[in-house]
Amino acid sequence: MVDIAAYGLPLLDEPVPAAFGRYAHAHTRRWAQTIGALDGFVFVTPEYNRSVPAALKNAIDFLYAEWHHKAAGFVGYGVHGGLRAVEHLRHVMAEVKIADVQTQLVLAMFTDFTFTDPTDPTDPGTCTPSARQESTLVTMLDEIIAWSQALKPLRDPSTAPEPLSA
Repeated sequence: MVDIAAYGLPLLDEPVPAAFGRYAHAHTRRWAQTIGALDGFVFVTPEYNRSVPAALKNAIDFLYAEWHHKAAGFVGYGVHGGLRAVEHLRHVMAEVKIADVQTQLVLAMFTDFTFTDPTDPTDPGTCTPSARQESTLVTMLDEIIAWSQALKPLRDPSTAPEPLSA
């Protein structure tokens, strides 16, 4: 499990765009090392104002090549299950060359969570998804594993194809 909060990433503060891979700050290099070592991802995201939270978008923007040729799946949650956040995240993932699987898990606040006090906006609730949600999660994880394995040759410099030159 990777919690972006543990990396203390400020609002993007690198002096050079991530595509150049020249990271000036220790927090970015530490983040790059973590992401670079992984083959696939499950992004769990709430929906805020019809999109992903700024902290998640910021964490993605810090890096570029470390994301390439990996697979990802999405778990969205919110009033409407985080659907719009996941759709925005799919566009962001395409830009950093992540292959995202079609199967996704959406958790709606009114059907997949129970709250001690539903009138208390600070009550985080307890996630109580149905058996159908569990089945969807297993399918998504299987897809991520398969895609991560299929993309492995592209991540390995010794087997990756040479880029076509113009």
